[in-house]
Amino acid sequence: MANELIIDQSALDEVARERTDSGTAKTYLRISVDGGGCSGFQYKYEWAHDIAEDDLIFQDAIVTDSLSLKYMVGSEIKFHNDMMGRMFQINNPAASSSCGCGTSFSI
Repeated sequence: MANELIIDQSALDEVARERTDSGTAKTYLRISVDGGGCSGFQYKYEWAHDIAEDDLIFQDAIVTDSLSLKYMVGSEIKFHNDMMGRMFQINNPAASSSCGCGTSFSI
């Protein structure tokens, strides 16, 4: 679909872990896109418990707004837990470049 995100099982598992740890069944990972960063745009991640009426929810785990989604359509969201740390990672097919840390990109 044109307005979809691909959510890897690793990201779903991390949202489930956060729900268990926080004791809140309705915890979501909110992802937004802001201007800035070393490549022009940057991803912002935060745990959300309140969902706005115009929020878009994917697989009952990931929340974003329609403006941010325009920059992320077709992106795959994964969670990595390795020697570099614990982090969500977005593989964005629309990004023409990204920074080394993976949180900043350009289109």
